[in-house]
Amino acid sequence: MRQTLRASVAAFTLATTFSLTATAGVPKNLPYPSGNLTADQIIEQVYFVNHFYGFKNYAITKKGDDITVLVIKSEGKTPTTNTLERYLNNDYPEGNAVKAEDLAIFRSGKLKGTGMLITDYESDAKSQSYMIWLPALRKIRRFAEPAQDDAWGGSDFTFGDVALRKPNNETHELLGKETFNDCLGFMEIKDDEQTRYTTGLPKSGSCSPKGKEVYKVKSTTKFENWWYDYRVSYIDAKTFADYRSEYFKGNDKVKVIDRDWVPLGQGSDPRAVGWGYWYGKTLATGNQTWAVIPSSVNQVNGTYDSDWWSESTLRKIKR
Repeated sequence: MRQTLRASVAAFTLATTFSLTATAGVPKNLPYPSGNLTADQIIEQVYFVNHFYGFKNYAITKKGDDITVLVIKSEGKTPTTNTLERYLNNDYPEGNAVKAEDLAIFRSGKLKGTGMLITDYESDAKSQSYMIWLPALRKIRRFAEPAQDDAWGGSDFTFGDVALRKPNNETHELLGKETFNDCLGFMEIKDDEQTRYTTGLPKSGSCSPKGKEVYKVKSTTKFENWWYDYRVSYIDAKTFADYRSEYFKGNDKVKVIDRDWVPLGQGSDPRAVGWGYWYGKTLATGNQTWAVIPSSVNQVNGTYDSDWWSESTLRKIKR
């Protein structure tokens, strides 16, 4: 049971909060910046974008056969897949103890029928709360945050990478501006490894960031004897979408996380972007993780029942 919980939390955390790596306490009404920016100000904008603070809510839903696919591939092994929906709610008034809530529902794979609700609080001193619906038991389990450096089986992310890294865990240094001259990474899946959920995935990496002007920011961890010493992030100078993060231990690059971003067409704010896919690779092992979000399933400012982000929704999930 403990192993099932851990696997479910890991997959959900990756699926819902892929990148929370910026300054804590960033307000949901953070204005679009102008002029010369410091590294901390840039990272605040990255945080704003990754949390979709420009929207009341953001969802990756299911439309026809289109659904988000999470693929994990260990070196030399056949990939495993899960499909899921995810709903993030930022629509809480100023002064409310709750800052945001995240709901994920797995629709296929080993986690089929599993649901999880994460509550994030306004107070940075208060840990997130986790509730998970286990379909085999028809019960909800509650638990505290996992450790930041916990790596979940077969994936290329720690809990710190995808949800728990706080602003005071790192110091940020602006290395300058440059042109991003690369396409993003992706997972090559062999013909004999394909499933009904992977056959429609991209056959090459996204080149949409290529040629874009980016900020290059170095973020050095404050933790001692940590699994990485610093990260270098490449951040779009207009949208503040973080295209790539490279992790280093000493002089060695140990991991790369690439993010493809797509415009969501909401108003004039350049930060109105959403995820196209996430790709990560651990260089020492060759293990890869890929989460692909079809453009058709991105939805913002939708209408939901008042109790959608609640235990009652978890209990109604069908196996």
